[in-house]
Amino acid sequence: MTDVQVTLADLNDPVQQAAVVELLDMYARDEFGSGQPLAAEARNALVPGLVRHGARVYLASRGEQPLGLAICFAGFSTFRARPLLNIHDLAVRPEARGLGIGRLLLARIEADARELGYCRVTLEVRADNARAQGLYRRMGFRPSEPETWFWTRPLDGSPSTAAPQP
Repeated sequence: MTDVQVTLADLNDPVQQAAVVELLDMYARDEFGSGQPLAAEARNALVPGLVRHGARVYLASRGEQPLGLAICFAGFSTFRARPLLNIHDLAVRPEARGLGIGRLLLARIEADARELGYCRVTLEVRADNARAQGLYRRMGFRPSEPETWFWTRPLDGSPSTAAPQP
């Protein structure tokens, strides 16, 4: 997709702010998101929170049309004593899926991470999201050895995404 550009979002630009909120809301509504739109409070707090936490947000666009985004956060590998980059969200508009947008986003993230001296790029993927897993495998991602699970404990009263285990 030579006409698609992947850029590091300018979170001070109102047009790009709106694109980030719109794309994340689209992802939240998806079956692999929460299946629900972002709450008004989340929509209003999203960009300021991303800025406050130093997020690296990548936008994939064709002209003025935003097609996908990736939201990343720096972390730190204690075993390597070097920074790492975690892809927290990666989303592509349903009508643009299968066109290489995810590959372009991942390639740009990897290039930036290498340039910045990060030791690795990490991400989480749902066990039932075979399409995303296929993309990640094609781009060189693999489950950790041994495989690790992402656990969560909500602190705001929201329900957990997984049923509690005995």
